[in-house]
Amino acid sequence: MSELLTIDGISVSYGNIKALKEVSVQVNEGEIVCLIGANGAGKSTLLKAIVGLEPITTGSITYKGKVIAEAGSSTGKKKFPFFSKRMSSHTNTLRTDEIAGLGVALVPEGRRVFADMTVEENLDMGAFLVRDEQQIARKKEEMFDFFPILGARRKQKTRSLSGGEQQMMAIARALMSSPRLLLLDEPGLGLAPLIIQDIFEKIAIINREEQVTVFLVEQNALMALKASKQGYVMENGRIVLEDLSEKLLVNEKVKAAYLGE
Repeated sequence: MSELLTIDGISVSYGNIKALKEVSVQVNEGEIVCLIGANGAGKSTLLKAIVGLEPITTGSITYKGKVIAEAGSSTGKKKFPFFSKRMSSHTNTLRTDEIAGLGVALVPEGRRVFADMTVEENLDMGAFLVRDEQQIARKKEEMFDFFPILGARRKQKTRSLSGGEQQMMAIARALMSSPRLLLLDEPGLGLAPLIIQDIFEKIAIINREEQVTVFLVEQNALMALKASKQGYVMENGRIVLEDLSEKLLVNEKVKAAYLGE
């Protein structure tokens, strides 16, 4: 399979603290690839770097053969500052909205829903780059069919939804732009086991039937490795293991550190 996303030796720093240290990851088109690691390992920072929300200090990120982030020179401001603190924008780094326009969508940790908006309004926010009103309407109906509970509650304020329902809505919101690459940050965080299982089944369907490549960041190592083809393990901002997920499931170090065996 062809490479869709290539992360080549990137580093990210917060002041004197290096959150990512020369990280390299490859995501092939059509696959589900997972990144596991403890809380604070740097997993979320990596996803933010992919979509231009954290500046990289070394290396580069390439998507569909195009460099979207590269350690370089001058600084600027992001177009959508409400997503993050003021950022440094390198000359060869695209803005977050430009990266989204290429077909990359992020479901952030903690869902980040617009609580005082309705479910339908939240989905509209996911289509902010789409100009075709008929396409938006059609995509919303597809999401309501795929997540029936959202269709039943389309006029409800998002704050009234359960955690699992909000997570489904956050995924649906990301899919409104018809992305080619879906970045998922801890989709199972804080949810009951049965709800997590349901969400992971939906992720598998999105990958298989919609042909959406998925890069999954998840603390639930067992679920993530079972759902994916390729896996990476991150510790203290570094990739310390990479292999086929089925091999990581039986790796003694992974079993001891992340699978409770």
